Amino acid sequence: MDTLSYKTLSANKNTVKKEWVLVDAEGQTLGRLASKVAKILRGKYKPDFTPHVDCGDNVVVINAAKVALSGNKMDAKEYIRYTGYPGGQRVRSAKEMLEQKPIAVVEMAVKGMLPKNRLGAQLFRNLRVYPGAEHDQEAQKPKAINLNDLK
Repeated sequence: MDTLSYKTLSANKNTVKKEWVLVDAEGQTLGRLASKVAKILRGKYKPDFTPHVDCGDNVVVINAAKVALSGNKMDAKEYIRYTGYPGGQRVRSAKEMLEQKPIAVVEMAVKGMLPKNRLGAQLFRNLRVYPGAEHDQEAQKPKAINLNDLK
């Protein structure tokens, strides 16, 4: 047997098999949910993972409004933004954000765990987040997975 015949296969956008995955965020801790969703978006659970290629799946997250935060983070965690004007710094607690923009809470947590480059922006486009149980991706027939089974 010639050991020099082994080839390292590198995935590219033509050979990648992308699927649609459905994740239920109800009762999940925000950080743990975000890290697992980021790994799915990146494709790290696939055997043909290639770091510089979008080889992950499309992810649909439902029940984003029912995500949990551990400890005192519901009141202590702050989301800070800046309007661009002097004195324009705005601060919201996690509780206010979950009431007003539950989609933004999950999206920001996942986006922070993706690469900070063009690939990360491309991967982020594969994420769909919905505050309730209904979603618009029924035609894609997403496969429901349990995040607790993933490492």
